[in-house]
Amino acid sequence: MLGTLYLIPVPLGPTPPQGSLTASVLATIRPLTHFIVEQAKTARAFLKAAGTDRPIQELHLAELNEHTKREALSELLAPLRAGIDVGLLSEAGCPAVADPGSNLVALAQEEGIRVVPLIGPSSLLLALMASGLNGQRFAFQGYLPAKEAERTKALRELESESRKRVQTQLFIETPYRNRVMFDAILATCHPGTRLTIATDLTLPGESIRTLTIQQWKKQTPPDIERRPTVFLLLA
Repeated sequence: MLGTLYLIPVPLGPTPPQGSLTASVLATIRPLTHFIVEQAKTARAFLKAAGTDRPIQELHLAELNEHTKREALSELLAPLRAGIDVGLLSEAGCPAVADPGSNLVALAQEEGIRVVPLIGPSSLLLALMASGLNGQRFAFQGYLPAKEAERTKALRELESESRKRVQTQLFIETPYRNRVMFDAILATCHPGTRLTIATDLTLPGESIRTLTIQQWKKQTPPDIERRPTVFLLLA
């Protein structure tokens, strides 16, 4: 019998797990003894707050992050092959979405291991829900290029695709470059294109606002520097 790989969501910021995770999710986490995590230190803090049946120091935590080589993924599945259930954690939000855990999930699927996604916060879906943009047709583009010329080209292509398909385009940026991204969008996109800035979702400082590019240019720039932000465009 193979174990089950549980995909465990994590709050989007420093808030108690009980505020964004259901009782059934917390009950699923509690008996697990093996976890695959991005950073052991932050994972221990989350698990301590969520509650576990065993002391934190007795739990088995294996790290999986952007530096993990693909050939190391198979070893991470060893407990599952031995019949042990394992929890996969992201640093924030849902694992395997804009997250290195997706490669592990792909391998688990190939080996016939049961994968169970648990309910929890997704910054992308929360931003889309509150944006007022097209929720019937949308695409997540991950991170856009950091170099100015490549970023401008990518924004023009996304705007063109959005106009052609009436499709909302979602993307994110490293928080310390949020203002650079915002300025690039205003400089590149057409005046009538709608732009949503969704910042600090589920946190006390949450801000979600949708305006046209022309309207954004008349506003005081949003306070998004070094704050987790999702950008959404609809041409």
